[in-house]
Amino acid sequence: MFHRISGVLLIFLMAFQLTTGFFQASLSGSDLVKSMADLHKNGTVNCLLVFLFIFHGLYGLRTILLDLGMKRERLLFWICNGLGTALFAVFLFFFTTLVRP
Repeated sequence: MFHRISGVLLIFLMAFQLTTGFFQASLSGSDLVKSMADLHKNGTVNCLLVFLFIFHGLYGLRTILLDLGMKRERLLFWICNGLGTALFAVFLFFFTTLVRP
């Protein structure tokens, strides 16, 4: 269920990021353009996007492995969760220390 919900959320968040990216590239100095450009740099949205990308990708890989005949569904679930948590923790470490001092 999470895989389906994260896929839909990824579609909307990527569309949001693309739209706000166009506003960021605009040469206009209007308040609307500035506020939309600030939304493009929103740390919460960017973190949510990376979180969904990591877990959606890992659950997709898990689904492929199960379709190929792997029988250890519970083990794959915990491996994907552990790997996803570790990858997201590394991202958060670099995001908070290097990008957002």
